[in-house]
Amino acid sequence: MTRKILLLGKNGQLGWELKRTLAPLGEVVPLGRAELDLTDFDAVREAVREVRPQLIVNAAAYTAVDRAEIEPDVAMAVNGTAPGVLAEEGRRVDAALVHVSTDCVFDGRKRSPYTEDDHPHPINVYGRSKLEGEQAVQALGGAHLILRTSWLYGLRGKNFLLTILHRAEEGETLRVVDDQIGSPTWVGFLAEAVAQILSSPADPRGWIGPERAGATGIVHCAATGQTSWYGFARAILESASDRGGRVRALAPIPSAEYPFRAVRPAYSALSTERLGSRYGIFPPSWTDQLAACLQALRSGVGV
Repeated sequence: MTRKILLLGKNGQLGWELKRTLAPLGEVVPLGRAELDLTDFDAVREAVREVRPQLIVNAAAYTAVDRAEIEPDVAMAVNGTAPGVLAEEGRRVDAALVHVSTDCVFDGRKRSPYTEDDHPHPINVYGRSKLEGEQAVQALGGAHLILRTSWLYGLRGKNFLLTILHRAEEGETLRVVDDQIGSPTWVGFLAEAVAQILSSPADPRGWIGPERAGATGIVHCAATGQTSWYGFARAILESASDRGGRVRALAPIPSAEYPFRAVRPAYSALSTERLGSRYGIFPPSWTDQLAACLQALRSGVGV
């Protein structure tokens, strides 16, 4: 019998990659915003009951960090309440849940990579909504895995990489924040890691079981190493110099000089030791992931 995988967020930068990496594991039923409004909780329940999957992968999220400050109810519905509904319905149909979360659940006061055991303390609406989603999933107690990741980018959608490349082609002067530190993570790596976790021989069922989720059910999955947004921008421009175009200038600035509506963590790198010890996945550095992503761009893969 072919196992069904309900994938939410199919058109997002991560969801797009997951459609490819999850395909060998079963019949993927991908849903996007057009098919399922995550603020309509009755529709969410109906979708799970209709598909009756053995696995739910939630790659959907409200990710507009600044807009969340003026739309807190929408952010909380999508990021906070909907994951709990998915977890509840997952238990009803005996489906495991993989839920993608974020480094923004931390306040950024630490200066070494955050571990899964560090206490979350979000400092903006987006982070609070994502933490509420984590807590809702955990409270249901079903088979689940919460994957926290960091500074996602890829070849589709709106993200920092594509913004920098576009502005370089336009010959713009760039002023980029240099006092926020994190680990830029390519969605291509993350999607492959999710598939590897789900096909791990450590679980004879091939899915996530409570015994594998551990005491907290949280695992960090991000690139290793760390840099600032300015450092990331500089690396992008240096690595993609063959694409043509050149910025007039690239200047580092403090966060105070950029018009953010939401406060960001000053430091949000994630420790991936648990990912390695539990699943044998040892993430490449952020520089190696950037190189792999740009090579995919040159070859037209995933565009």
